[in-house]
Amino acid sequence: MGVEPKRASEWIIHGERVIDDTRRAVLGIADVELPDGVRFEQYVLRVPSAAMVIVLDDDERVLMLWRHRFIMDRWVWELPGGYLDPTEDPMACAAREVEEETGWRPRSMERLIAFQPMVGTIDQENVVYLARGADFTGSAPDINEAERVGWIPLDEIWQHIEGGRIIGAGSVSGLLAVLLLKATGEL
Repeated sequence: MGVEPKRASEWIIHGERVIDDTRRAVLGIADVELPDGVRFEQYVLRVPSAAMVIVLDDDERVLMLWRHRFIMDRWVWELPGGYLDPTEDPMACAAREVEEETGWRPRSMERLIAFQPMVGTIDQENVVYLARGADFTGSAPDINEAERVGWIPLDEIWQHIEGGRIIGAGSVSGLLAVLLLKATGEL
């Protein structure tokens, strides 16, 4: 197999140096060149992949976490999920995170959507799964993860997005995908 030829609008990467390397992120600076010859440095953040789950119950309610995000100093609703360990299966990670964070064990799960949240700066694949139903394990949710766990009616999700109470890229992307499936009768 040959190498694909360079396209006219493709940037050239002359190198990348690491600024900081931690367990959860590698921050670097890439030396890049635009197609017109302009050369500059661009910050690059490489973060482990993440997996999250939309748990939908029989009453079309979504299992969500009410949590504080210190970076923005805001309280928001989010889907349960987390970073993948290097060799972890994304679906196994997603199911584990739901149970640890909420005390609910998802039943059947299927891959819904995958995306990169900020393709110009960050490399981090996010995978969102759809679980139909969950069983309560009797475990209390992790206090470090959320103040409370709630079941939000699917019909109210758009109001929460529009009102700024659901703002995370994973939660918004996944929930919009579910709303689209519902609107087209595919849910």
